[in-house]
Amino acid sequence: MRQLIFKFKDDKGLAFKIKQDDSKNHYQMDRVTNMDINDIMLISGTALNATLHMDIASDIELTQQLPCSEPITMHIQKSRLTIQKILSGEDDRLLVVIGPCSVHDPEATLEYARRLTALAKHHSNDLYVVMRTYFEKPRTTVGWKGYINDPNLDESFDIASGLKKSRQLLLQINALNLATATEFLCPRNALYIADLISWGAIGARTTESQIHRELVSGLPCPIGFKNNVDGNIKVAIDAIHSATCPHIITISKPSGGAQAIKTSGNQFCHIVLRGGQRPNYFPADISAAIDQLSKQRLPGQLMIDCSHGNSQKQHKKQIVVCESLCHQIAQGQKNIAAVMIESFLEAGKQNVNPVNNLIYGKSITDGCIDWQDSQALLNKLSIAVKMRREIYQSAQDEFSVLDALVGNK
Repeated sequence: MRQLIFKFKDDKGLAFKIKQDDSKNHYQMDRVTNMDINDIMLISGTALNATLHMDIASDIELTQQLPCSEPITMHIQKSRLTIQKILSGEDDRLLVVIGPCSVHDPEATLEYARRLTALAKHHSNDLYVVMRTYFEKPRTTVGWKGYINDPNLDESFDIASGLKKSRQLLLQINALNLATATEFLCPRNALYIADLISWGAIGARTTESQIHRELVSGLPCPIGFKNNVDGNIKVAIDAIHSATCPHIITISKPSGGAQAIKTSGNQFCHIVLRGGQRPNYFPADISAAIDQLSKQRLPGQLMIDCSHGNSQKQHKKQIVVCESLCHQIAQGQKNIAAVMIESFLEAGKQNVNPVNNLIYGKSITDGCIDWQDSQALLNKLSIAVKMRREIYQSAQDEFSVLDALVGNK
């Protein structure tokens, strides 16, 4: 009979174990002597000081329950390839990752996705629009950790439901022919949704993490590493070097147990400038980042995050940041390959409450700009890309004329 084991020490430092049978009707407490890591392994079958919360389907089981159809698979593969071309400079469009700070209401998220799909088509000659679908939120201390962790917003932590609903939502959004982006936080959770993601981020708090660098080396989509919370981009550069290499990591086997696998290395990683103690979206900051990447023999294409440290957590300042980027792009700055914007139906943010007690379409994490401002910014970015394209097209025409003149002589 399976037992749930609790361990504790009394005020004299004596260790005890409590056994509870599956019926929860019988308890037994025993003194434990010389409790060390081996004893803990014998007591509970694991080295973790933890108790069972709930059983969860494996990633294999969930992807079989909610499979990715062939048309959606082809759409995601095409989206990843487009993003790769933009990040390599082969495609002169601007990658725009835009959407809610975090997903908390599937209905509002889908409404936003439908609106964004139409806008993405309208600007498709100049912008490649990808929707933020962030299901996990890193916390400096504690707080709501995202839709996967607590989908009911009530601290019931129904992770099984959170994983299932997150995958369902991703399938629905991709079915609109709108590509999706996310931040990969828990490496295990990544296995449940990575096949549906076209672009991913590693956040400022985890860019320095070896586990996340190893995870990225095996992910199938382009990944942006953010500079750390202080603004240091060296950790992101180090992360790129690490993630491009193969690594040996362990994952669960479909038949149970675990196995070691060798990742292929991810050749489509880049830096995300998200600000730190001060913003880093100004021309001097961008030039400095390009110079550091060049010295490390890495591509110089960058994504600029209009939120977080660059907006100093003031959502309306995203507009100021984005307008500065538009000006730089319009003047011919080719290394700004991508931007990120936190946007939702309504402006600002609200406290976490059950969905029925929330303002529809308003963030419960970082503040977002509203739909009207989002439309305006996408229009400005599109115009800026057109102007940048004209600069380089004019230069190319001039070179062609010169070549013709030289040839005639």
